[in-house]
Amino acid sequence: MVLVESLRGDPARDANTNRFLKTCIIQPEVTPDMARRAAELRRRARTGSAVDALIVALAEPDGTVLTGDKADIEALAAHARGVSVELI
Repeated sequence: MVLVESLRGDPARDANTNRFLKTCIIQPEVTPDMARRAAELRRRARTGSAVDALIVALAEPDGTVLTGDKADIEALAAHARGVSVELI
């Protein structure tokens, strides 16, 4: 579901994103434990969408989230284990 937000459906426009994705670990499914952790982060931060919370939960521990909109991600990451946020 997160790939849908970063891809445009146009191979030419998606080329850089697709190259970047080859360097990433893709999480194909959300486990119940991961969903619970994302919900806990949303509760603690009192902000953020379910998708944002899931991204931060998946970045634990000690990962980096790349985003174009830092506000909600940073609020969630403040309650996560070692997650940093970088603006792209």
